[in-house]
Amino acid sequence: MTSPLALTLIGLAIILVTVGVLLKGKMHPIIAMTLIPIVGALLTGFGVGEITDFYGDGLDRVMGVVVMFIFAIIFFGILSDVGLFDPVITALIRATRGNVMLVTLGTAAIAIVAHLDGSGSTTFLLTIPALLPLYQAMHMSRYVLLTIVALSASVMNMVPWGGPVGRAASVIEATPNEIWVHLLPAQGFAIVLVFLVAAGFGLSERRRLIKRSLIDANVDVNAIADEFKNSQAADRAKFDLTPRTGTWVTVVNVIVTLALIGVLVSGISSPGPAFLVGTALLLFVNFESLKDQNDVLRRHAPTALSMAGVILAAAMFLGILDGTGMLEQIALSLIAVLPESVGGFIHVIVGLLGVPLDLATSTDAYYFSVLPIVQETAAAFGVSGLGAATAMIVGNVIGTFVSPFSPALWLGLGLAGANMGKYIRIAFPLCWGFSIILVLGALATGMLA
Repeated sequence: MTSPLALTLIGLAIILVTVGVLLKGKMHPIIAMTLIPIVGALLTGFGVGEITDFYGDGLDRVMGVVVMFIFAIIFFGILSDVGLFDPVITALIRATRGNVMLVTLGTAAIAIVAHLDGSGSTTFLLTIPALLPLYQAMHMSRYVLLTIVALSASVMNMVPWGGPVGRAASVIEATPNEIWVHLLPAQGFAIVLVFLVAAGFGLSERRRLIKRSLIDANVDVNAIADEFKNSQAADRAKFDLTPRTGTWVTVVNVIVTLALIGVLVSGISSPGPAFLVGTALLLFVNFESLKDQNDVLRRHAPTALSMAGVILAAAMFLGILDGTGMLEQIALSLIAVLPESVGGFIHVIVGLLGVPLDLATSTDAYYFSVLPIVQETAAAFGVSGLGAATAMIVGNVIGTFVSPFSPALWLGLGLAGANMGKYIRIAFPLCWGFSIILVLGALATGMLA
């Protein structure tokens, strides 16, 4: 039988090597989270049969999340393909009327709507090209645009089909839906804070523009809105799809989307079957031919399967760490050295450091390597898995689009023609302060117990 010390050391080695490999970006997460823990399990004397059992146990924990990711990505991909959100974004652009304060507030609103699909890349692709001409015409900073969009998208990333909640659900004994319902008060408060931050940017930008005599009251927001509408239509024309058109189609799409969100909030159904049914309905309503239905599925399958593959690999990583007892021994070692007064707040401490940690780790490393240890350690002091996960999500999620490890952020920077270093200098202190407020607010209201 392997000694507790050996389990602790090999478990830590698995975690550190996996994190290091993910940080260097030289290996896909599927490879790292599959092969590295298998080597560790073999070194501790476990056989192929036992490793298979560990994976089976891990698979039971993540399968619901995998199904949710696959069909959620396709569901919102269809809505994007048919342009459901385009009229909302166009109307918000027109509503700014060239007023600096309304532009920053409108930017937050547009980014929140654009990130309903949980995809950072989609959010930047929708918002930056649409709003950058408006910012340039009004001589406003592109870094203000980027920061507001990133902050808004990060807050919306708490939805159950977003990456952080899905990853956390793979680790703790809770569904993505249960975690989201628990997070809703924090997310609602965070959305209010986003608009306050946007208003603050509006005031500072207005003062700067007045000081430099750059206020322009003749910006044609209608032309900018029309350009966005036309560019989206041109992009969709490239898909070679012939979706059904008409008011009734739009009405049905809205009803299906609102009904799905209602089902998720109420907890009537778990996310997996809810998104499966929603996807089937959208395919049936929007595309008449089998060819179009197949083309839509093929177009979004790579993104859906890529995320699903990472979660399935995490089943091996988590299954081995848990099944071999490595995770327990690491937690016991931490408990032995932590003062009792600190142990019960380890999840809060890590949550408060969530944004800096996002700059030092990848999202996969944070949720699949750090969260299991924190959860196991905090549990010994009476903290629930939901409380531990909440602290780490609200502390870290705000830094999602500040980290240089975010491919979506690089896309946003490229679209805006911005510099990563300057962006981080502006966005990092703001996002970290934002996350600290959220963590302390969640602690004060008992959400982290």
